[in-house]
Amino acid sequence: MANVPIDNHNNSGGVHPLKFSLWLIIISIIMMFAAFTSAYIVRREEGNWLEYDLPSILLINTIIIILSSVTMQLAHNAARNDNMKMLKLMLLLTIGLGIAFLIGQLNGWSELVDNKVFFGGSGANPSGSFLYVLTGVHGFHLVTGLIFVLIVFFSSLNYKIHSKNMLRIHLCTVYWHFLGGLWLYLYIFLRINH
Repeated sequence: MANVPIDNHNNSGGVHPLKFSLWLIIISIIMMFAAFTSAYIVRREEGNWLEYDLPSILLINTIIIILSSVTMQLAHNAARNDNMKMLKLMLLLTIGLGIAFLIGQLNGWSELVDNKVFFGGSGANPSGSFLYVLTGVHGFHLVTGLIFVLIVFFSSLNYKIHSKNMLRIHLCTVYWHFLGGLWLYLYIFLRINH
């Protein structure tokens, strides 16, 4: 057992502490977004709800985040097969797509401002504020995901990610897929309830 890498700690007695921590984080994020979307529905039913078109970039961002989930999975598969070149390339593509997603979000907010849909303050309608909060909090979590992918990328440069040391990239892949699934939920929720 002395040759087993520390971060691949796998005992039959339970779940690795980092995996457990990641699932606690994911559950707390799910609860937060469940609260936000429930509040959205309740507040909309109270009236005084501004109707406006969702930014067109949201569909493009949905495609971008799906593609980034594919590249992240390909990076994971490359690590499992010890294909270091493919691993690094797919991680870089994931980072690039994640940044493109965030730029798209900023463009979406700009489109909202151009259409006089604002966040908070006088003259703002709660419908616009909810959209900013939902996309903004998701964007914040995507930034944390990008930091995680960057850490994994730099670890791959030092050959710390490979078939016998998969924990980091596995956790990163799970989190990244979760962020993609969360965005799909938000996009469908907004399309149905907007």
